[in-house]
Amino acid sequence: MSNVDLIIKKRNGNALTSTEIDTFVAGASDGSWPDYQVSAMLMAMFLNGLNDRETSDLTLAMARSGRQMDLSSLPGIKVDKHSTGGIADTTTLVVLPLVAACGVPVVKMSGRGLGFTGGTIDKLESIPGFVTSLSTDQAIAQAQAIGAVILAQTDDLTPADKKLYALRDVTGTIESIPLIASSIMSKKIAAGADAIVLDVKCGNGAFMPDLESARALARQMVAIGQQVGRQVVAVISGMDQPLGNLIGNSLEVQEAVDVLQGRVTGDLLEVALTLGSEMLQLAGKAQSDSEARRLLQTALQSGAAARKLSEVIKAQGGNPAVVGQPELLPQAALHHEVRAVSAGVLTHIESADLGRALIALGGGRERKGDAIDPAVGLILHKRLGDTVAIDEILVEILANDPTRLAAAMSIVEAALSIQPETSGFVPPPVILDIIRD
Repeated sequence: MSNVDLIIKKRNGNALTSTEIDTFVAGASDGSWPDYQVSAMLMAMFLNGLNDRETSDLTLAMARSGRQMDLSSLPGIKVDKHSTGGIADTTTLVVLPLVAACGVPVVKMSGRGLGFTGGTIDKLESIPGFVTSLSTDQAIAQAQAIGAVILAQTDDLTPADKKLYALRDVTGTIESIPLIASSIMSKKIAAGADAIVLDVKCGNGAFMPDLESARALARQMVAIGQQVGRQVVAVISGMDQPLGNLIGNSLEVQEAVDVLQGRVTGDLLEVALTLGSEMLQLAGKAQSDSEARRLLQTALQSGAAARKLSEVIKAQGGNPAVVGQPELLPQAALHHEVRAVSAGVLTHIESADLGRALIALGGGRERKGDAIDPAVGLILHKRLGDTVAIDEILVEILANDPTRLAAAMSIVEAALSIQPETSGFVPPPVILDIIRD
């Protein structure tokens, strides 16, 4: 079939064969399909959907479009973790050293900020000297030596996905669960994992706004795993408020250290323990959630997890002293306190707007390639369900530019809602569901 015939076939609602999907992905990668034809096919897929087999075929074709990491030299079952993105979602910096300290090697390929959500690579690069651009061979060597590595996605990993995502971004075809699922899973498969734990964010600070759509995405990715021979578990976690209390690149490194050193508990730790438990079970290191959590708590309380984070920082050229001295991280010059103008209970946080406030401060990107300020950010002093008195501090804003500070102030002030204490408000749980095979 010609390119046009394949587009018409999908436009008419028919399933594409494995060979036809391979042809489409190869054509998108090598340029033999012009952008207008690739965009037309993406719109046909968006409007008519993909069945499970088509989605799996698309995933594997994108995974094969570039180099795939071979982790066979590492012992045991290799388990990867992925988050669909949220606000103050610092789980990778907590989970990776926790799981590695339990004896399970982790090779984690992470990304930069996307839209209003933060990126792990941006956070790590706020550590003085930290290098994220490692080759595959360097990453595997580090994992063999210390059991953990975090690196930026390499240019030769899933080039087809990069092309398709760029076109989806400008053609109104982003919000397709099969296309989202295949994009995520192609990168995880190409990264060499035997098993994958997914953190699917759900709420006003996530790309999946409600539980129904989050479950649909989670089930689709678990189904892809079944189709391609990978074990996949999807944890659905709430994002109707930031996961942690610190929002911003160096601030989130500081909060990860605080969690690993036992100074901070709450939602961030709970999500990290839940994801870590699933990773240990998939790796065969624990047979139950209770056993896995005991191992993780031991790594936490003994200081082994914090020491593992120091090892990773040192191995990748950063200053490991930041684990004990967070003041070595970039610091902002300007501080502003947003205070409550009424008493009551904090009942709503528009989390995505807090992410946008970080962008306004210069801590995120408005356009690809923008430089970011690692020191700026927000400190939450109240969480959903907390009682608030008049003039209490709600949010502290850290900035380096007065104009940017003023822009962020107006966003933050409108993002929080306080209701009378009699409202009977109960904050939602942070773990909403777990989807398995």
